[in-house]
Amino acid sequence: MDLHAPLGQERKGGHRRKRRIRLSTLSSVAAGLALVGVSAWTALSPLPLSIEAPISLTPPAAEPPVLAEGTQRDTTESPAAGISASGPRDGANVRRTTTADGNVVTTFSPTSRQGPVIIGATNTQDPRLAGLPNEDLLEDTPEGRLPVVSDTGLRPVDYYARPWSGARGTKIAIVIGGIGLSQTGSQKAVRDLSDDITLAFAATGNSLQRWMQEARRKGHEIVLQVPMEPFDYPNNDPGRDTLLAEAGAASNLENLHKAMGQITNYTGIMNYMGARFLADDKAMDPIMRDIAARGLLFLDDGSTARSLSGDYAKAVGFPHAFADVVIDSQIDSQAILAKLDELERIARRNGQAIGVGAAFDETIDAVAKWREEAVARGIEIVGVSAIAAD
Repeated sequence: MDLHAPLGQERKGGHRRKRRIRLSTLSSVAAGLALVGVSAWTALSPLPLSIEAPISLTPPAAEPPVLAEGTQRDTTESPAAGISASGPRDGANVRRTTTADGNVVTTFSPTSRQGPVIIGATNTQDPRLAGLPNEDLLEDTPEGRLPVVSDTGLRPVDYYARPWSGARGTKIAIVIGGIGLSQTGSQKAVRDLSDDITLAFAATGNSLQRWMQEARRKGHEIVLQVPMEPFDYPNNDPGRDTLLAEAGAASNLENLHKAMGQITNYTGIMNYMGARFLADDKAMDPIMRDIAARGLLFLDDGSTARSLSGDYAKAVGFPHAFADVVIDSQIDSQAILAKLDELERIARRNGQAIGVGAAFDETIDAVAKWREEAVARGIEIVGVSAIAAD
């Protein structure tokens, strides 16, 4: 009550003030109860209000390095062990070393390169570059640019090899030689033969670089035919710079290198004649060792049973193959087809076989016809490097 107000009168708004006081009191009590409730819930709750990640004093284990496709991981346990994973023309040396605690350390160091760098190069040549040599697989010599094993261990026999399926089925390699000796024969062979037929280039031929580039661009695997001394030499003369059994090692190596310098991009060496030379161990020794050191295969045409090439391949250690059948000992289409059927029987019995012939019109036509039928019968035609025993 207001004591200063006249009797019988009340101030306006008196009831409102009392109502406000009551509402304020109620609000204070409700807020207090809410605070008490939240505090009780916080104390009794099994979960914290915020979750912090645990702090570990142990550093995380190093993730193993991601290896480029086709690179094998080094599993050697020795602290000093390591492998070089750089490929041809990749612009870097890559070394991966396994330390004592099992971690793998990858070290990159630059190499001296010229020209564009090809990213993602593998151990076989890109078909788009098949007419060009890999500079890492060549060395400059007085006799020309000769094949060598690259600094990373890549061999010409692997890089220039024609890819194949790797299946266990019957496979046959057919090698047609004498490319370069006849312009019309060379043109017909490159034009009419399927790209899975191997072509052998005669070192004494003409326009070899042009034919090589055309053959490689089409997809053929190629080998180089080197003239070697037959038993009836010089009445039967393989051509200039023939390797002779009685010549010294220096002379024969010089002639071998002259032949090697005629073209590039080949997987190996094939004899052209050479029955006497292949049977002479003293003459053969430096030649076979040089071929092996340059990362090439050797294809023996099988024309002489006295050849020592297989013995040297096992002793020195390099890819080697013997031809099973000379398909055109008779230059007649029917006779050649009969020899090809014989080659197929050998392949089905042994799982594989190699036939060799020359770039005669009859041979090319017969091989082209027979090849289509053989593929339809389930035979895979492969490059000769796929059959060479390594």
